Amino acid sequence: MARIPDFRSPRRVTALAAALMIAALAVTVRAAATPAAIPIDDKSFGCISSLTPVRGFFVGNLLGQLSATLKVARSTTGGVYPPGSVVQLVPTEVMVKQRPGFNAATRDWEFFELDVAKSGSKIGKRGFAEVVNRFGGNCFACHIKARSEWDFVCETGHGCDPIPLTEPMIRALQRTDPRCKGSEHVSEADAAALKQLGEMMQKKPTAPGAT
Repeated sequence: MARIPDFRSPRRVTALAAALMIAALAVTVRAAATPAAIPIDDKSFGCISSLTPVRGFFVGNLLGQLSATLKVARSTTGGVYPPGSVVQLVPTEVMVKQRPGFNAATRDWEFFELDVAKSGSKIGKRGFAEVVNRFGGNCFACHIKARSEWDFVCETGHGCDPIPLTEPMIRALQRTDPRCKGSEHVSEADAAALKQLGEMMQKKPTAPGAT
């Protein structure tokens, strides 16, 4: 007949307690290795011009660290954007820097495609490689081409493919963001640029694009 171990002995109790502590520590370490995502919802995004302009695009920080974000955005040599950073070129697209370890493939950036209206923003799609913008471009496929010093952010000369938008089109989209006060007053120049954009999209619905 097999002998049943006596788990009441001090030595076995101590060993069992130690094993349980090690197991609990392992679970804690695994949990700590996955950073909590920064909470983001429809209300996280508003009028594009309420952000800070930098060379034609806009930046902000959802964690209140705007100065740290601006330091990198304004740098002529690049840098790593801090968590919470928001980078936006046009009203319907935005990228947000999550905490370190969120996604190594995107250097912790998360992409968002927005539906914007006078009433506010609505997140249409969010994530990584699956996010395609209104111009038919895959955000991840474009931004991954940015040289490492630019931390996944695309500008002219950063290594990304050129976007199909002209500067007048970009400015017109920014100035007519329906979430912004006074956006309903469209200048003739902006109206012409938006008309040209509409015609271009009808001819090339799958043109490459980027945030």
